[in-house]
Amino acid sequence: MVFSNLIFLFLFLPIFILVYFIFKKRKIRNLVLLIFSLLFYAYGEPIYVFLMIGSIIVNYLMGLKLKKNKKLFICSIIFNLLILFVFKYLDFLISTINLVFKTSIPLFNISLPIGISFYTFQTISYLVSVYKGNVKSQKNIIDLGCYIAAFPQLIAGPIVRYETVNEELINRKENFKDFASGIRRFIVGLSKKVLIADYLGLVASRIFQYSGVGFIAAWIGMICYTLQIYY
Repeated sequence: MVFSNLIFLFLFLPIFILVYFIFKKRKIRNLVLLIFSLLFYAYGEPIYVFLMIGSIIVNYLMGLKLKKNKKLFICSIIFNLLILFVFKYLDFLISTINLVFKTSIPLFNISLPIGISFYTFQTISYLVSVYKGNVKSQKNIIDLGCYIAAFPQLIAGPIVRYETVNEELINRKENFKDFASGIRRFIVGLSKKVLIADYLGLVASRIFQYSGVGFIAAWIGMICYTLQIYY
């Protein structure tokens, strides 16, 4: 699911906002955020949502005993990077070996889970912060799950350091002014994506699908692609 998807705009987001603000307690609001984040992820990756849940559970348990424990810290980093390697780089490594050594090792053909790089490095940020003693280990698995899986930044980031937001997981305060400001920013960003970036991308893809484009067309394609990425 992407933010410009009609299901997100007219079903998922309104229901989330309604349910979120029905409850007043922070713990329940965090639970709502986590549940909706997992539903958001499961919409596009119904199987791999269990991988994310497993990652949250394992890293939560390791984080409880992590402070100044070097061996556990190294194991936790290896665990997270190994998951990322298997899903993102294993087939690439096998293909490279086959190409270089003329072998025929079969590929695993593992599909890449959406956002795995972002939530893996978010998790590593949490582990590093706890190990260094910059923050205390998170005792509430729901709060940690919110940090790792929050849907507003799950698909495309940005990667946020845990020590930057750990206080807001518990002590943040919502108000109408900030809510209105967020809605305005969302509308502006969505407009840039749908009204500008998507159409520029359409022009660029149409040009680049031909191998013999002229000088001017090639420049138009490069400019459109650049502006597509920018917007």
